[in-house]
Amino acid sequence: MINSGNNMDNKPAQQHKLTITYLYPVSMSTYGDRGNVLTLLRRAEWRGIAVHIKTAEIGERIPMGDLYFFGGGQDHAQIVVAQDLAGEKSAFLRAEAEAGKVMLAICGGYQLLGTSYTDGQGNVLPGVGILDARTVAGAKRMIGDIAVMPSDEFAARFSREQYEASGRAALIIGFENHSGKTFIGHNAKPFARVQRGSGNNGEDGTEGALYKNVLGCYMHGSLLPKNPHLADFLISTALAVKEGKPAPLSSLDDNIEWAAHDRVLSAKFGL
Repeated sequence: MINSGNNMDNKPAQQHKLTITYLYPVSMSTYGDRGNVLTLLRRAEWRGIAVHIKTAEIGERIPMGDLYFFGGGQDHAQIVVAQDLAGEKSAFLRAEAEAGKVMLAICGGYQLLGTSYTDGQGNVLPGVGILDARTVAGAKRMIGDIAVMPSDEFAARFSREQYEASGRAALIIGFENHSGKTFIGHNAKPFARVQRGSGNNGEDGTEGALYKNVLGCYMHGSLLPKNPHLADFLISTALAVKEGKPAPLSSLDDNIEWAAHDRVLSAKFGL
């Protein structure tokens, strides 16, 4: 949910500018993940931040951005996109990650930013290699609402205000729908610890992976609309990297967003 009534009067004196690069918006947007881009756009605009959204599809150059988003897709699309990413595009994204650029990748995008995906027939699909995370096809589909607590590594990056998030203990909710099982290597950290749901693989209690300012996870379209503290973290971090100094954000009226968040916790999980 997006609250169009958020305050528009509290604009910063000096307007920030943010470029969002949306990777494969047609090929990799099966599960409503574009809602994450819309949320970033609106939450920035409500604060007077000028936003420019650029896109990159198959066969197109990836434009440089301050914040990159990569959604999920079906298996066939993922194969085609992996082929398109090979070579210069992968090298470009790795360089952007090393430079500290912010990236959010969901499900198929998460898998492709990892090292590899092995399908049920043993075929290996190479990844971009930003995240030290390998994925293998599983026999069981992991589907349903999920609630996670940010790992210590990720929680340390939140400001106190973002982390406490109106007393909600920073729980993050989403919807997972995947059969791939992802395992994190030594050069990545888990994004979160599973409270309810399956997470990366249904075995080790982890969800997502984190490297520098790159975040990959299995939490689909409802991730940022229902987690305003995470959306704001991505925006402020992207601005801070771009401007070379902290970029605190003005507060918004997030009652609708938190009502959606809390509804899942109470109705689905009794939390």
